Amino acid sequence: MDFSEVIKNRYSCKKFSDVEVKKEKLDKILEAGRVAPTAKNLQEQHIYVVQSEKGLEAIDKATPCRYQAPVVLVVAYNKNNVFTYPGGKRDSGIEDASIVATHMMLAAYNEGIDSCWINFFNPDELAKALGLPEEEEILMLLDLGIAADGTGALPNHNSRKELTETISYM
Repeated sequence: MDFSEVIKNRYSCKKFSDVEVKKEKLDKILEAGRVAPTAKNLQEQHIYVVQSEKGLEAIDKATPCRYQAPVVLVVAYNKNNVFTYPGGKRDSGIEDASIVATHMMLAAYNEGIDSCWINFFNPDELAKALGLPEEEEILMLLDLGIAADGTGALPNHNSRKELTETISYM
């Protein structure tokens, strides 16, 4: 698929079918996250692939936004293995995990797998429920699956500001 089609047509799926995500496609999605760039190549991300009934129940208790997805990727990063930027006010953890998640989200669409970026949950409570290491912080959840029949992008999906409203040349 042409990359411009991927970035233009990918949407947040709000209702998944019960069709399973094939391992070969899931592996390609995970590989896209693995090769994503990170600050100083620290690769502090950790992806948890949640497919078990017990794991999905923990996700469902944390958020109403699983939308029956058969797979949820929990994107976390090691808080102790990040690059601190000059000035000491910020570090690379959130942005690096976001880049990894975005790579996987776009790779999913390229593989014919629908997705939804979820951040409506308490990351500390979910980390505890899933038994994640203390040094890891959850950034987001990525629902993965095949859209249920009749599901599509929201009506405002293609509504975007003009480029002149979002770009300044200096």
